[in-house]
Amino acid sequence: MKRKTLLTGATVGAGLLLAIAAVSAVLPLNQPAATPSSQPPTTTTATTTPGVSLRPVDGGPDYYARFAHGLPADPSYFPLGVWSESVVDPGNVAQDKQVGLNTYVALTANSDIQLALDSGMYAIPAIGAPAANGHPSANGFLLTDEVDMWAGPGSGAWSGNYPGEGPICAPAASQCGYTVQSERHKAAPPGTMLYANYGKGVAFWESDAEAQGFFNGVQDLVSADTYWFTDPGICSRTEGGAVVKYAKDLTPAECRLAANYGWTVDRLRKLSSSGNPTPVWAFVEAGHPFDNAPAALTITGPQLRAAVWSSLIHGARGIIYFNHSFGGQCATQHVLRDCAGEVQQTVTSLNKQITGLAPVLNAPFLDGATVPTGPVDTTTKVLDHTAYVFAGANTSAGGTATIHLACGGSSAVVIDENRSIPVVDGTFTDTFIDGNAVHLYRIQGSSACGF
Repeated sequence: MKRKTLLTGATVGAGLLLAIAAVSAVLPLNQPAATPSSQPPTTTTATTTPGVSLRPVDGGPDYYARFAHGLPADPSYFPLGVWSESVVDPGNVAQDKQVGLNTYVALTANSDIQLALDSGMYAIPAIGAPAANGHPSANGFLLTDEVDMWAGPGSGAWSGNYPGEGPICAPAASQCGYTVQSERHKAAPPGTMLYANYGKGVAFWESDAEAQGFFNGVQDLVSADTYWFTDPGICSRTEGGAVVKYAKDLTPAECRLAANYGWTVDRLRKLSSSGNPTPVWAFVEAGHPFDNAPAALTITGPQLRAAVWSSLIHGARGIIYFNHSFGGQCATQHVLRDCAGEVQQTVTSLNKQITGLAPVLNAPFLDGATVPTGPVDTTTKVLDHTAYVFAGANTSAGGTATIHLACGGSSAVVIDENRSIPVVDGTFTDTFIDGNAVHLYRIQGSSACGF
Protein backbone atom coordinates (compact mmCIF):
# COMPACT_ATOMS: atom_id res chain seq x y z
CA MET A 1 0.00 0.00 0.00
CA LYS A 2 1.58 3.22 -1.16
CA ARG A 3 0.98 6.77 -0.13
CA LYS A 4 1.23 9.25 -2.97
CA THR A 5 1.53 13.00 -3.20
CA LEU A 6 0.48 15.47 -5.80
CA LEU A 7 3.08 17.92 -7.05
CA THR A 8 1.90 20.37 -4.43
CA GLY A 9 2.88 17.87 -1.77
CA ALA A 10 -0.67 17.22 -0.52
CA THR A 11 -1.21 13.60 0.40
CA VAL A 12 -3.95 11.69 -1.38
CA GLY A 13 -5.56 8.33 -0.65
CA ALA A 14 -4.06 5.02 -1.59
CA GLY A 15 -4.80 4.04 -5.16
CA LEU A 16 -5.35 7.56 -6.52
CA LEU A 17 -3.03 7.82 -9.46
CA LEU A 18 -0.96 10.92 -9.84
CA ALA A 19 -2.64 13.22 -12.33
CA ILE A 20 -4.77 10.47 -13.81
CA ALA A 21 -7.86 11.67 -15.62
CA ALA A 22 -11.15 9.87 -15.56
CA VAL A 23 -12.21 8.25 -18.78
CA SER A 24 -14.40 10.78 -20.56
CA ALA A 25 -16.88 8.39 -22.10
CA VAL A 26 -18.94 6.02 -19.99
CA LEU A 27 -18.42 2.58 -21.50
CA PRO A 28 -20.82 -0.34 -21.21
CA LEU A 29 -20.60 -1.96 -17.81
CA ASN A 30 -19.71 -5.54 -16.97
CA GLN A 31 -18.42 -6.44 -20.42
CA PRO A 32 -15.34 -8.67 -20.44
CA ALA A 33 -12.14 -6.82 -21.19
CA ALA A 34 -10.60 -7.26 -24.59
CA THR A 35 -8.06 -10.04 -24.48
CA PRO A 36 -4.47 -8.78 -24.45
CA SER A 37 -2.00 -10.01 -27.03
CA SER A 38 -1.83 -13.73 -26.47
CA GLN A 39 1.22 -15.17 -24.80
CA PRO A 40 2.91 -18.31 -26.06
CA PRO A 41 2.33 -21.30 -23.82
CA THR A 42 4.75 -21.56 -20.95
CA THR A 43 6.29 -24.94 -21.72
CA THR A 44 8.85 -27.04 -19.99
CA THR A 45 11.34 -29.29 -21.71
CA ALA A 46 12.44 -32.40 -19.88
CA THR A 47 16.04 -33.53 -19.86
CA THR A 48 17.52 -36.98 -19.53
CA THR A 49 18.24 -36.14 -15.89
CA PRO A 50 15.18 -37.17 -13.83
CA GLY A 51 13.36 -34.24 -12.24
CA VAL A 52 15.18 -31.54 -14.25
CA SER A 53 13.37 -29.47 -16.86
CA LEU A 54 13.88 -26.27 -18.84
CA ARG A 55 11.30 -23.48 -18.37
CA PRO A 56 11.24 -20.10 -20.17
CA VAL A 57 10.75 -16.87 -18.26
CA ASP A 58 7.10 -15.88 -17.83
CA GLY A 59 5.70 -14.74 -21.17
CA GLY A 60 8.75 -15.92 -23.06
CA PRO A 61 11.99 -14.05 -23.84
CA ASP A 62 10.47 -11.91 -26.62
CA TYR A 63 7.37 -10.96 -24.65
CA TYR A 64 7.76 -7.16 -24.68
CA ALA A 65 8.37 -7.01 -28.45
CA ARG A 66 4.82 -8.05 -29.32
CA PHE A 67 3.35 -4.70 -28.17
CA ALA A 68 3.22 -1.40 -30.01
CA HIS A 69 6.35 0.60 -29.06
CA GLY A 70 7.15 -2.23 -26.68
CA LEU A 71 10.05 -2.45 -24.31
CA PRO A 72 13.23 -4.01 -25.72
CA ALA A 73 13.30 -7.74 -26.30
CA ASP A 74 17.10 -7.55 -26.23
CA PRO A 75 18.33 -9.97 -23.54
CA SER A 76 20.69 -7.27 -22.27
CA TYR A 77 17.68 -5.20 -21.12
CA PHE A 78 16.23 -5.90 -17.70
CA PRO A 79 13.63 -3.40 -16.43
CA LEU A 80 14.86 -1.30 -13.51
CA GLY A 81 12.05 1.16 -12.94
CA VAL A 82 11.16 3.99 -10.61
CA TRP A 83 7.61 4.82 -9.53
CA SER A 84 6.06 8.26 -10.03
CA GLU A 85 9.25 10.18 -10.68
CA SER A 86 9.33 13.58 -12.41
CA VAL A 87 11.29 14.35 -15.57
CA VAL A 88 11.41 18.07 -16.25
CA ASP A 89 14.99 18.64 -17.44
CA PRO A 90 17.96 16.58 -18.70
CA GLY A 91 19.58 16.72 -15.27
CA ASN A 92 16.76 14.59 -13.85
CA VAL A 93 17.45 11.83 -16.35
CA ALA A 94 21.18 12.06 -15.77
CA GLN A 95 20.67 11.51 -12.03
CA ASP A 96 18.43 8.50 -12.63
CA LYS A 97 20.82 6.93 -15.10
CA GLN A 98 23.64 7.43 -12.63
CA VAL A 99 21.97 5.03 -10.20
CA GLY A 100 21.25 2.55 -13.00
CA LEU A 101 17.55 3.13 -13.64
CA ASN A 102 16.24 2.59 -17.18
CA THR A 103 12.43 2.81 -16.98
CA TYR A 104 9.87 5.32 -15.64
CA VAL A 105 6.56 4.00 -14.32
CA ALA A 106 3.65 6.43 -13.71
CA LEU A 107 5.46 9.67 -14.50
CA THR A 108 4.27 12.75 -12.61
CA ALA A 109 1.86 15.20 -14.25
CA ASN A 110 4.53 17.79 -15.02
CA SER A 111 6.92 15.34 -16.68
CA ASP A 112 8.20 15.63 -20.24
CA ILE A 113 7.78 12.11 -21.61
CA GLN A 114 9.49 12.96 -24.89
CA LEU A 115 12.56 14.15 -23.00
CA ALA A 116 12.67 10.84 -21.15
CA LEU A 117 12.37 8.83 -24.36
CA ASP A 118 14.88 10.97 -26.24
CA SER A 119 17.32 10.41 -23.38
CA GLY A 120 17.27 6.66 -23.91
CA MET A 121 14.90 5.83 -21.05
CA TYR A 122 11.63 3.89 -21.31
CA ALA A 123 8.28 5.13 -20.05
CA ILE A 124 5.01 3.57 -18.87
CA PRO A 125 2.71 6.50 -18.02
CA ALA A 126 -0.86 6.26 -16.74
CA ILE A 127 -3.68 6.19 -19.26
CA GLY A 128 -5.20 9.67 -19.50
CA ALA A 129 -2.51 11.33 -17.39
CA PRO A 130 -1.13 14.63 -18.69
CA ALA A 131 2.33 13.07 -18.85
CA ALA A 132 0.99 10.53 -21.35
CA ASN A 133 -1.54 12.61 -23.27
CA GLY A 134 -1.92 9.86 -25.85
CA HIS A 135 1.80 9.94 -26.48
CA PRO A 136 2.48 7.80 -29.56
CA SER A 137 5.78 6.39 -28.31
CA ALA A 138 4.97 5.37 -24.75
CA ASN A 139 6.22 1.86 -24.07
CA GLY A 140 3.02 0.86 -22.30
CA PHE A 141 0.35 2.30 -20.04
CA LEU A 142 -0.63 1.94 -16.40
CA LEU A 143 -4.29 0.91 -16.06
CA THR A 144 -4.79 1.56 -12.35
CA ASP A 145 -3.01 1.43 -9.03
CA GLU A 146 -4.41 -0.56 -6.09
CA VAL A 147 -7.91 -0.79 -7.54
CA ASP A 148 -8.32 -4.00 -5.52
CA MET A 149 -8.27 -1.82 -2.39
CA TRP A 150 -10.27 1.25 -3.37
CA ALA A 151 -12.92 -0.39 -5.58
CA GLY A 152 -12.86 -4.00 -4.38
CA PRO A 153 -13.37 -7.33 -6.14
CA GLY A 154 -16.68 -6.95 -7.91
CA SER A 155 -18.51 -6.16 -11.16
CA GLY A 156 -20.80 -3.42 -9.91
CA ALA A 157 -21.28 -0.14 -11.75
CA TRP A 158 -18.39 2.31 -11.58
CA SER A 159 -19.20 5.98 -11.07
CA GLY A 160 -16.04 7.13 -12.83
CA ASN A 161 -14.72 8.56 -9.56
CA TYR A 162 -11.37 7.84 -7.97
CA PRO A 163 -10.62 8.02 -4.23
CA GLY A 164 -11.37 11.46 -2.85
CA GLU A 165 -13.71 12.37 -5.71
CA GLY A 166 -16.96 10.94 -4.33
CA PRO A 167 -18.67 7.53 -4.35
CA ILE A 168 -16.74 5.04 -6.47
CA CYS A 169 -19.22 2.23 -7.03
CA ALA A 170 -22.98 2.36 -7.52
CA PRO A 171 -24.55 1.67 -5.13
CA ALA A 172 -21.86 3.08 -2.89
CA ALA A 173 -21.64 -0.05 -0.74
CA SER A 174 -21.00 -2.32 -3.74
CA GLN A 175 -17.68 -3.34 -5.26
CA CYS A 176 -16.66 -2.53 -8.82
CA GLY A 177 -12.93 -3.14 -9.25
CA TYR A 178 -13.41 -5.58 -12.13
CA THR A 179 -15.52 -3.00 -13.93
CA VAL A 180 -12.91 -0.28 -13.39
CA GLN A 181 -10.23 -2.48 -14.93
CA SER A 182 -12.45 -3.43 -17.87
CA GLU A 183 -13.29 0.19 -18.67
CA ARG A 184 -9.71 1.36 -18.27
CA HIS A 185 -8.66 -1.43 -20.61
CA LYS A 186 -11.10 -0.21 -23.28
CA ALA A 187 -9.72 3.32 -22.95
CA ALA A 188 -6.16 2.22 -23.70
CA PRO A 189 -4.44 2.76 -27.06
CA PRO A 190 -4.79 -0.44 -29.13
CA GLY A 191 -1.92 -2.87 -29.13
CA THR A 192 -0.02 -1.30 -26.25
CA MET A 193 1.25 -3.13 -23.19
CA LEU A 194 -1.08 -2.61 -20.23
CA TYR A 195 0.22 -2.74 -16.68
CA ALA A 196 -1.61 -2.85 -13.35
CA ASN A 197 -0.36 -2.63 -9.79
CA TYR A 198 -2.32 -4.18 -6.94
CA GLY A 199 -2.10 -3.89 -3.18
CA LYS A 200 -3.15 -5.64 -0.01
CA GLY A 201 -6.48 -6.78 -1.40
CA VAL A 202 -4.94 -9.13 -3.94
CA ALA A 203 -2.01 -9.93 -1.65
CA PHE A 204 -3.85 -10.62 1.63
CA TRP A 205 -7.49 -9.70 2.04
CA GLU A 206 -9.21 -11.36 -0.90
CA SER A 207 -9.80 -15.03 -1.52
CA ASP A 208 -7.99 -16.64 -4.44
CA ALA A 209 -11.22 -16.57 -6.46
CA GLU A 210 -11.80 -12.87 -5.73
CA ALA A 211 -8.20 -11.93 -6.50
CA GLN A 212 -8.17 -13.98 -9.70
CA GLY A 213 -11.00 -11.78 -10.98
CA PHE A 214 -8.35 -9.11 -11.52
CA PHE A 215 -6.33 -11.50 -13.71
CA ASN A 216 -9.01 -12.18 -16.31
CA GLY A 217 -7.39 -10.94 -19.52
CA VAL A 218 -7.00 -7.38 -18.24
CA GLN A 219 -3.29 -6.60 -17.97
CA ASP A 220 -0.14 -7.74 -19.74
CA LEU A 221 2.16 -6.93 -16.83
CA VAL A 222 1.43 -6.95 -13.10
CA SER A 223 2.91 -6.05 -9.71
CA ALA A 224 1.83 -5.70 -6.08
CA ASP A 225 3.31 -3.37 -3.47
CA THR A 226 3.83 -5.11 -0.14
CA TYR A 227 6.53 -3.34 1.86
CA TRP A 228 7.59 -6.04 4.30
CA PHE A 229 10.54 -4.14 5.75
CA THR A 230 8.84 -0.79 6.46
CA ASP A 231 5.03 -1.03 6.60
CA PRO A 232 3.80 -0.47 10.19
CA GLY A 233 0.72 -2.68 9.70
CA ILE A 234 1.89 -5.50 7.46
CA CYS A 235 2.86 -7.83 10.32
CA SER A 236 -0.72 -8.08 11.64
CA ARG A 237 -2.85 -11.20 11.27
CA THR A 238 -5.15 -9.31 8.87
CA GLU A 239 -2.31 -8.45 6.49
CA GLY A 240 0.98 -10.34 6.22
CA GLY A 241 -0.16 -12.66 8.97
CA ALA A 242 -3.11 -13.76 6.84
CA VAL A 243 -0.94 -15.96 4.62
CA VAL A 244 -1.61 -19.66 5.04
CA LYS A 245 1.85 -20.31 6.42
CA TYR A 246 1.14 -18.18 9.51
CA ALA A 247 -2.51 -17.09 10.01
CA LYS A 248 -1.48 -15.03 13.04
CA ASP A 249 0.29 -11.81 13.99
CA LEU A 250 3.85 -12.14 12.76
CA THR A 251 6.94 -11.74 14.88
CA PRO A 252 9.58 -9.33 13.55
CA ALA A 253 11.70 -12.31 12.51
CA GLU A 254 8.80 -13.73 10.46
CA CYS A 255 7.68 -10.41 9.00
CA ARG A 256 10.72 -8.19 8.39
CA LEU A 257 12.19 -10.74 6.03
CA ALA A 258 13.57 -10.40 2.51
CA ALA A 259 12.13 -13.78 1.50
CA ASN A 260 8.62 -12.34 1.88
CA TYR A 261 9.18 -10.21 -1.23
CA GLY A 262 9.63 -13.48 -3.09
CA TRP A 263 6.37 -14.69 -1.54
CA THR A 264 4.58 -11.70 -3.11
CA VAL A 265 5.92 -12.64 -6.54
CA ASP A 266 4.80 -16.24 -6.00
CA ARG A 267 1.34 -15.00 -4.98
CA LEU A 268 0.89 -13.08 -8.24
CA ARG A 269 2.21 -15.92 -10.38
CA LYS A 270 -0.25 -18.28 -8.68
CA LEU A 271 -3.15 -15.98 -9.53
CA SER A 272 -2.26 -15.82 -13.23
CA SER A 273 -3.96 -18.03 -15.78
CA SER A 274 -3.11 -21.68 -15.44
CA GLY A 275 0.26 -22.61 -16.91
CA ASN A 276 0.80 -19.18 -18.43
CA PRO A 277 1.76 -16.60 -15.78
CA THR A 278 1.60 -12.91 -16.61
CA PRO A 279 5.08 -11.37 -16.19
CA VAL A 280 5.49 -9.92 -12.69
CA TRP A 281 7.54 -6.88 -11.73
CA ALA A 282 8.44 -6.53 -8.07
CA PHE A 283 7.98 -3.41 -5.93
CA VAL A 284 10.72 -2.62 -3.41
CA GLU A 285 10.78 0.50 -1.27
CA ALA A 286 13.88 2.71 -1.41
CA GLY A 287 13.24 4.84 1.69
CA HIS A 288 10.60 5.41 4.37
CA PRO A 289 7.25 5.05 2.53
CA PHE A 290 5.07 5.73 5.58
CA ASP A 291 4.94 8.63 8.01
CA ASN A 292 6.72 8.75 11.37
CA ALA A 293 4.36 6.38 13.19
CA PRO A 294 6.26 4.36 15.81
CA ALA A 295 6.16 1.12 13.82
CA ALA A 296 7.09 2.71 10.47
CA LEU A 297 10.64 1.96 9.41
CA THR A 298 13.27 3.00 6.87
CA ILE A 299 14.73 0.28 4.68
CA THR A 300 18.47 -0.35 4.87
CA GLY A 301 20.84 -1.08 2.02
CA PRO A 302 21.28 -4.80 2.85
CA GLN A 303 17.52 -5.21 3.23
CA LEU A 304 16.85 -3.56 -0.13
CA ARG A 305 19.40 -5.72 -1.95
CA ALA A 306 18.03 -8.89 -0.37
CA ALA A 307 14.41 -7.95 -1.18
CA VAL A 308 15.29 -7.35 -4.83
CA TRP A 309 17.17 -10.63 -5.15
CA SER A 310 14.43 -12.59 -3.40
CA SER A 311 12.01 -11.21 -5.98
CA LEU A 312 14.33 -12.21 -8.83
CA ILE A 313 14.91 -15.68 -7.40
CA HIS A 314 11.14 -16.18 -7.41
CA GLY A 315 10.78 -15.12 -11.04
CA ALA A 316 10.22 -11.34 -11.14
CA ARG A 317 10.87 -9.99 -14.66
CA GLY A 318 11.52 -6.42 -13.54
CA ILE A 319 12.03 -4.24 -10.47
CA ILE A 320 10.25 -1.01 -9.53
CA TYR A 321 11.70 1.14 -6.75
CA PHE A 322 9.22 3.12 -4.69
CA ASN A 323 11.08 6.41 -4.54
CA HIS A 324 9.07 8.42 -1.99
CA SER A 325 9.78 8.93 1.71
CA PHE A 326 7.07 10.40 3.94
CA GLY A 327 9.15 10.25 7.10
CA GLY A 328 12.54 9.28 8.36
CA GLN A 329 15.70 11.34 7.98
CA CYS A 330 15.25 12.22 4.29
CA ALA A 331 11.61 13.05 3.52
CA THR A 332 11.36 13.54 -0.24
CA GLN A 333 9.64 12.28 -3.37
CA HIS A 334 13.04 11.67 -4.97
CA VAL A 335 14.90 9.30 -2.63
CA LEU A 336 17.37 8.04 -5.21
CA ARG A 337 18.23 11.60 -6.26
CA ASP A 338 18.12 13.44 -2.95
CA CYS A 339 19.19 10.98 -0.26
CA ALA A 340 22.89 10.27 -0.57
CA GLY A 341 24.05 7.39 1.57
CA GLU A 342 23.76 3.64 1.98
CA VAL A 343 20.53 3.04 0.05
CA GLN A 344 21.55 5.17 -2.92
CA GLN A 345 24.93 3.41 -3.05
CA THR A 346 23.27 0.01 -2.74
CA VAL A 347 20.81 0.69 -5.56
CA THR A 348 23.63 1.91 -7.80
CA SER A 349 25.78 -1.18 -7.28
CA LEU A 350 22.76 -3.51 -7.33
CA ASN A 351 21.46 -2.11 -10.62
CA LYS A 352 24.92 -2.45 -12.13
CA GLN A 353 25.02 -6.08 -11.05
CA ILE A 354 21.53 -6.82 -12.38
CA THR A 355 22.27 -5.14 -15.70
CA GLY A 356 25.43 -7.21 -16.05
CA LEU A 357 23.42 -10.36 -15.34
CA ALA A 358 20.46 -9.37 -17.54
CA PRO A 359 21.14 -12.06 -20.19
CA VAL A 360 21.12 -14.66 -17.40
CA LEU A 361 17.95 -13.28 -15.81
CA ASN A 362 16.24 -13.36 -19.21
CA ALA A 363 17.45 -16.91 -19.88
CA PRO A 364 15.43 -20.06 -19.08
CA PHE A 365 15.13 -21.61 -15.64
CA LEU A 366 16.59 -25.06 -15.12
CA ASP A 367 13.99 -26.33 -12.68
CA GLY A 368 15.03 -29.17 -10.39
CA ALA A 369 18.72 -28.67 -11.12
CA THR A 370 19.52 -27.54 -7.56
CA VAL A 371 18.25 -28.99 -4.32
CA PRO A 372 19.15 -26.90 -1.26
CA THR A 373 19.41 -28.19 2.28
CA GLY A 374 19.27 -25.35 4.75
CA PRO A 375 17.64 -21.92 5.16
CA VAL A 376 17.75 -20.68 1.54
CA ASP A 377 15.58 -20.17 -1.53
CA THR A 378 17.32 -20.94 -4.83
CA THR A 379 16.75 -20.78 -8.53
CA THR A 380 18.88 -22.04 -11.40
CA LYS A 381 19.35 -20.43 -14.81
CA VAL A 382 21.15 -21.72 -17.87
CA LEU A 383 22.85 -19.57 -20.51
CA ASP A 384 25.33 -20.71 -23.16
CA HIS A 385 25.60 -24.17 -21.57
CA THR A 386 26.52 -22.61 -18.22
CA ALA A 387 24.41 -22.98 -15.08
CA TYR A 388 23.92 -20.13 -12.61
CA VAL A 389 22.51 -20.58 -9.12
CA PHE A 390 21.03 -17.64 -7.23
CA ALA A 391 20.44 -18.18 -3.51
CA GLY A 392 18.99 -16.02 -0.74
CA ALA A 393 18.37 -16.69 2.94
CA ASN A 394 14.76 -17.43 3.87
CA THR A 395 15.02 -17.10 7.66
CA SER A 396 16.07 -14.07 9.68
CA ALA A 397 18.98 -15.92 11.25
CA GLY A 398 20.38 -17.33 8.04
CA GLY A 399 22.72 -20.27 8.49
CA THR A 400 24.67 -22.86 6.55
CA ALA A 401 23.21 -24.27 3.34
CA THR A 402 24.32 -27.18 1.21
CA ILE A 403 23.30 -27.13 -2.45
CA HIS A 404 23.15 -30.32 -4.49
CA LEU A 405 23.74 -29.91 -8.22
CA ALA A 406 21.80 -32.41 -10.31
CA CYS A 407 23.78 -31.38 -13.41
CA GLY A 408 27.18 -31.64 -11.75
CA GLY A 409 30.06 -29.18 -11.67
CA SER A 410 33.61 -28.73 -10.41
CA SER A 411 33.33 -25.41 -8.58
CA ALA A 412 30.88 -22.63 -7.73
CA VAL A 413 32.36 -19.23 -8.54
CA VAL A 414 30.68 -16.68 -6.25
CA ILE A 415 29.87 -13.71 -8.48
CA ASP A 416 31.26 -10.35 -7.32
CA GLU A 417 32.75 -11.89 -4.15
CA ASN A 418 36.21 -12.90 -5.41
CA ARG A 419 35.96 -16.47 -4.14
CA SER A 420 35.18 -19.94 -5.38
CA ILE A 421 33.77 -23.02 -3.60
CA PRO A 422 34.75 -26.57 -4.61
CA VAL A 423 31.95 -28.89 -5.66
CA VAL A 424 32.45 -32.28 -3.99
CA ASP A 425 30.24 -35.27 -4.87
CA GLY A 426 27.84 -32.90 -6.63
CA THR A 427 27.37 -30.54 -3.68
CA PHE A 428 28.81 -27.36 -2.22
CA THR A 429 28.22 -25.58 1.07
CA ASP A 430 28.13 -21.88 1.89
CA THR A 431 27.25 -19.63 4.83
CA PHE A 432 24.38 -17.12 4.84
CA ILE A 433 25.14 -14.84 7.75
CA ASP A 434 21.62 -13.48 8.24
CA GLY A 435 18.25 -13.02 6.57
CA ASN A 436 19.68 -10.49 4.11
CA ALA A 437 22.43 -12.76 2.79
CA VAL A 438 22.44 -13.42 -0.96
CA HIS A 439 25.03 -15.34 -2.95
CA LEU A 440 25.13 -15.73 -6.73
CA TYR A 441 27.06 -18.63 -8.26
CA ARG A 442 28.35 -19.54 -11.68
CA ILE A 443 28.87 -23.28 -11.85
CA GLN A 444 32.10 -24.27 -13.54
CA GLY A 445 32.34 -27.68 -15.20
CA SER A 446 28.61 -28.31 -15.17
CA SER A 447 26.92 -30.28 -17.93
CA ALA A 448 23.86 -28.01 -17.51
CA CYS A 449 22.02 -31.29 -18.07
CA GLY A 450 22.62 -31.07 -21.80
CA PHE A 451 21.41 -27.52 -22.34
